[in-house]
Amino acid sequence: MIKIIHLTFILLSISSFIGRIILSQTHPSILKQRALKIAPHVIDSLLLLSGITLVIQGGWLSSDFGWIIAKIIALIGYIILGVFVMRKRGPLRWIAFLGAMTCFIYIGIVAVTKNAFFFI
Repeated sequence: MIKIIHLTFILLSISSFIGRIILSQTHPSILKQRALKIAPHVIDSLLLLSGITLVIQGGWLSSDFGWIIAKIIALIGYIILGVFVMRKRGPLRWIAFLGAMTCFIYIGIVAVTKNAFFFI
């Protein structure tokens, strides 16, 4: 059940991120609404909580957990790039967006393979 909740929050989180990028380009005034400022933080907090719960329930800290550390580092990169994307304009914004999406994809692949170096 926790895995389904976690996957749901993953979809909500990435949809929210991409939706906010689209709104910032098309209707930036809408992003000033209180609900649209708070909702992403609630979604991402619940996503993180469900992820921590999965790690604990799965007993993944009792064995090789390098892949979890890799996901955390990529998550920090995703957050930093996401903040940059939401605050800046111009071509660097889109480079940061591609970087954030790359981090997101990496996190997903590592979650499935349980291998931080799947590309080697």
